[in-house]
Amino acid sequence: MSLNHIRPWRNIERRKSRQIMVGSVPVGGDAPITVQTMTNTLTTDVKGTLDQVIRSAEAGADIVRVSVPDEASAKALKEIVRESPVPIVADIHFHYRRGIEAAEAGAACLRINPGNIGDEKRVREVIKAARDNNCSIRIGVNAGSLEKHLLEKYGEPTPDAMVESGLDHIKILQDNDFHEFKISCKASDVFMAAAAYQMLADATDAPIHLGITEAGGLMSGTIKSAIGLGNLLWMGIGDTIRVSLSADPVEEVKVGYEILKSLGLRHRGVNIISCPSCARQGFDVIKTVEALETRLQHIRTPMSLSIIGCVVNGPGEALMTDVGFTGGGNGAGMVYLAGKQSHKLGNEQMIEHIVEQVERKAAELEALAKAEA
Repeated sequence: MSLNHIRPWRNIERRKSRQIMVGSVPVGGDAPITVQTMTNTLTTDVKGTLDQVIRSAEAGADIVRVSVPDEASAKALKEIVRESPVPIVADIHFHYRRGIEAAEAGAACLRINPGNIGDEKRVREVIKAARDNNCSIRIGVNAGSLEKHLLEKYGEPTPDAMVESGLDHIKILQDNDFHEFKISCKASDVFMAAAAYQMLADATDAPIHLGITEAGGLMSGTIKSAIGLGNLLWMGIGDTIRVSLSADPVEEVKVGYEILKSLGLRHRGVNIISCPSCARQGFDVIKTVEALETRLQHIRTPMSLSIIGCVVNGPGEALMTDVGFTGGGNGAGMVYLAGKQSHKLGNEQMIEHIVEQVERKAAELEALAKAEA
């Protein structure tokens, strides 16, 4: 059995929400928290967009969103949906007809923005298209595009204004007997987004899509998202997440999983526990970890690996991981398997040997999971 288990004092009690379907993927209820991303290619570039969708899916994305800004993109969406390995969400702004066209093209979900989709009559037409084509809806509130009357009422974007916008739109959907929806209240300001999401979680049982919008580049955006989303997830809020980065969509997926893994909410692939290294290290920890992260990307089975430079914390960390290596002296270290000392190994053999041990352990865990299924 994998040592990568959740201890009772680390359990997070998730907010109880309704469950909807985004294509074949359940969102909300007791379903796993899903990870999303969004393509940044021109949607009319079907080949380029599909390439991003497929790479994102291989990295673990459960759902991928695609922008539909014009009629040509709506037409291209049909082929993208047909070839995609995961459900496709159509991102709709300004033009309600794009929502209708996207639903007809086979989108699994429509993301519509209350601040710019149009009046209630237009929303009703989008709802009808969604219902007719077995398509769910995400109400996507953004602090940067709130309705004019709410900005006049509150004077500026506020958590209260964002939640009021979302609840007003929920009412429209419910008044039209449409309940297959989820909702988000995003802001680039972490405090504003967190406050809005907490209020929203108390006000509705709809599944919640978490995100800190326009978070920034790979490093700054990762940090901002980890703080904002991490705190909300810790409180049990959130059924699906998207990390918004000015980076390759695949990076968004990786960061999303790392946030969920750090909270014990979802596990995928190898969780590497490594030290920052210091003068006591018995091998080059940084280069070793970089090499292992690359070599172990293909592993999807949840498991843990400790790579520690010396014996200060190495043996203790190795006791709690599936595979471990602790630096020693004279160009060699100790290999741990299932938390126990196994054998000494020369540093020059380390990377190949660890990859072999991880692959072997992953195969064992996969076989065990199949036998228990």
